[in-house]
Amino acid sequence: MNSETKKLRILVVEDEALVAMMMEDILEELGHEVGAVASRLEDARELARTGDFDLAILDVNLDGQPSYPIAEALKERGIPFAFATGYGNKGLDRSFDGIPTLAKPFVGDDVARLIREMFGIGPSPLL
Repeated sequence: MNSETKKLRILVVEDEALVAMMMEDILEELGHEVGAVASRLEDARELARTGDFDLAILDVNLDGQPSYPIAEALKERGIPFAFATGYGNKGLDRSFDGIPTLAKPFVGDDVARLIREMFGIGPSPLL
């Protein structure tokens, strides 16, 4: 982590265990803290309502259920969030137009870019 980097506490919501582990590794390599990982809608919604996070990255589809209730809870609390999806922006509910989206499959550079764009901070892309 360099002097321009602020360590963020991040909520990861992802129902695929391997993708969640990869995201954790990427975020930690970027110098951030994974505050919690949730794979189920109800668990994630509770964390969104009560957890202390600087950012959340939400899989759009959690075992066939949209993660929009989680996004709404984060929005109400003023916690920035981004969606991770293999469906692209066109697959998102129109009420979330303008929310940053991380396209799946992603790599470390994509996550670094997302955080830089959202917060204006972060190291150069991973090498």
